[in-house]
Amino acid sequence: MAERDEAQEQKQEHVQNPKDLKEEKKGASPYYPKTTRRSVCACISIFLLIIGVVALTLWLVYRPSHPQFKVVGAAIYELNISSLPLLSTRMQFTILTRNPNRRVGIYYDRLTAFVSYRNQQITPQVMLPPLFHEKQSTVAMSPVLGGGAVAVPLEVGNGLVTDEAIGVVGLRVVLLGRLRWKAGPVKTGRYAVIVKCDVLVGLKSGVVGQVPLLGFPACQVDI
Repeated sequence: MAERDEAQEQKQEHVQNPKDLKEEKKGASPYYPKTTRRSVCACISIFLLIIGVVALTLWLVYRPSHPQFKVVGAAIYELNISSLPLLSTRMQFTILTRNPNRRVGIYYDRLTAFVSYRNQQITPQVMLPPLFHEKQSTVAMSPVLGGGAVAVPLEVGNGLVTDEAIGVVGLRVVLLGRLRWKAGPVKTGRYAVIVKCDVLVGLKSGVVGQVPLLGFPACQVDI
């Protein structure tokens, strides 16, 4: 009899109260242990730090300089200001562009050009072909700009008439586009580029073709 009572007591000890089971289940965490989460966070932080250090190192080594542009020749084939406010002109400019970088090439994915006078566009935008600039190379381009009538304010037309009578016209050749840097097998994202080239051309009424450049400083390049 004593042995039976002892066995019953042992059985009762092994059976847990349902309330205790509920509390134990409620206190259990469904997530990973804290040590595992900390290890994952530490690995991610170290990985991101390594990527940052590598990117910074590559940038310091291959840090690209801006390309250089310069207008070295100009020709004016048409300048019709007899139907203002519509202006019709056709011009051609020879532009030298140089990549001064020793380790970085330049892709021009999209490049357009137009001419402005007194901050007013006087030719339609012309799309230029894609261009890849080798390291430390110079490329010449000679786009023909214009050919269609453009509406301009009367003061622009009158200013052209006055400047033509004087014999000197100040023009600005503008290039707009997007470029990518290429260092080895790595290509960067696309960056907007704006090139502004201010030139003074000698112009006489009735004279067409090549015109002298009286001033052609280096172009302003913004990326």
